[in-house]
This record gives sequence, C-alpha cells and structure tokens, in this order.
Amino acid sequence: MSPASGSGTTLVIGATGTTGSRTAARLAAAGHPVRAASRRAVPVAGADPVRFDWYDPASFDPALTGADRVYLVPPVGDPAPAAVMLPFLERARAHGVRRAVLLSSSAIAAGGPAVGAVHEALPGLFGEWAVLRPSWFMQNFTGAHAHATAIREEGVIRSATGTGRVGFIDADDIAAVAATVLTDDRAPDTDLILTGPETLSYDDIARICTETTGRRVTHHRLTAEQLRDHLTETAGLPAAFAAMLASLDHAIADGAEDRVTTTVHDVTGRPPHTFREVLHRETATRTPTHP
Repeated sequence: MSPASGSGTTLVIGATGTTGSRTAARLAAAGHPVRAASRRAVPVAGADPVRFDWYDPASFDPALTGADRVYLVPPVGDPAPAAVMLPFLERARAHGVRRAVLLSSSAIAAGGPAVGAVHEALPGLFGEWAVLRPSWFMQNFTGAHAHATAIREEGVIRSATGTGRVGFIDADDIAAVAATVLTDDRAPDTDLILTGPETLSYDDIARICTETTGRRVTHHRLTAEQLRDHLTETAGLPAAFAAMLASLDHAIADGAEDRVTTTVHDVTGRPPHTFREVLHRETATRTPTHP
C-alpha cells in the first residue's frame, strides 16, 4: 500500500491502550495530525489529547470535532458494544468522518457476537473502512493482562487451549497496519486477518518465556469449565464474559486459530515480529524474575 500524500486528522480512541497508544505514536511520528482520545484526556506526545468515554454521549461531539478518520477500539469487556458504538458512528458520519478502522478479533467475523455487529454495520456507514482482526496479542504475556500477571507472580499460564496453536501477534505490528490503512490513499474496504509469523501453543509460550527470562514458566491446562470458574471466582469477571473467554480457548483447542497470514508484510512491507523477539524487546530493562 502506498502512503497518502496528505491525510486529515485522525481520532484515535483508546489512545492510552495497547494498540491505540502505538497507533497514535506512529501517526504523530509520521507527521499526521492526531486527536488522542481517552477517558481522562491523558497527554500523548505529538497528539492533541481529548476526553472520550463510550458511555458518555456528551463526549462524542467534542472528540469528533475536526476529525475525518477514526481508529475504533471497542469498550473493554462489553459483551454488546454495538449499543454504544453505533450511535457514536452515526455522530462520526454526521461530523464528516469518512474513514473508519475498527479493531476486532480474528475469532469474530462480521455479524458475529460482540464487536461483530459493528463490523457488519461499518460498510454501510462509511465509504472508506477497514476491520483489523488480529489474533491473540503477544503482549498478553508481557503487559497488564492476567496471563502476564500470573507469569510474573506465579510462573504459570492457565488456559483451556490444550495443545491448540495460535498465530500470536505483536501489538506493534497491529499498530503499523492500523497507521497505514488510516493514512493510505485508498482504504482496504475489507477485513484483515493479522497474525505473527508462526503458530505457537501455550506450552511453546511457556517454554520460550522460560528460555528467555531464566525463570521457569509452566502451562496449566484447564477445562473450559475450570477456566470459566477461575475467571469468575479469582479474576472477578462477569459470568457471561468469563464463559465467552473460556469458549474462545476451547475453540483454540479445536484448531480455530492455527493459521498464519501474510497481511502484516503485505500492508507494511516488512515481516511481523516473532514472540521471542518481542519478549527480548519488552524484558530488556527488567530483571530475569519478571518476564
């Protein structure tokens, strides 16, 4: 894809999150005007911070002022995000937004559960659009995710994935694709499945964590029911959301995510990062006991 000769202002929703922060930083570094939206309007280097809350419609119009494209990160943990997202997208269209790029998931197709309803509606709302459907994030094992916390505190990864394999992807690679499709002369007008360069089981992830950090990490295999109960009783997640996450793990066990695509390379012109590369990068300033 070729870089745009001149793009307008991009509203990045979730600009302090895993992919939003990286996308905003890439756009700003390339000289594109960025409005960085978050609930507390946190300052972001090179961007104009703006307050935004999916559950506060009064924040919609001020955030959209001057934007002609938007990067959409759904509200975290909401099993039915279309209820708040579709009214916002109607406002975005009224404000003159012409391109929308939605972060979804490789596990959710158009018309599917959760953000699948937003995916299905997007082409009817905007003339230029894309839906990014990344596989599971590599940062789940290095950042603030429950897996990363369990690794740091217990040396354990709990899942119901069995020996199933996943094309885990670096959030930096997702952001590189997002920044490109937001600013390219032509929008993809389709959905894009994003993966890393290889598929790995959770046993593989535990082994690479052990080899890279010097601290033993093991994969505890649970049933989907055990994982659901763990997520509700220990992590405090709502029962319906915990059951959905457990069902996704069960789908991985059945091979649903055992695939690799070339999309990152096709869009950005470079190969995606490996998990070992990401782990080295993100643990470079930490001690061996904190992978």
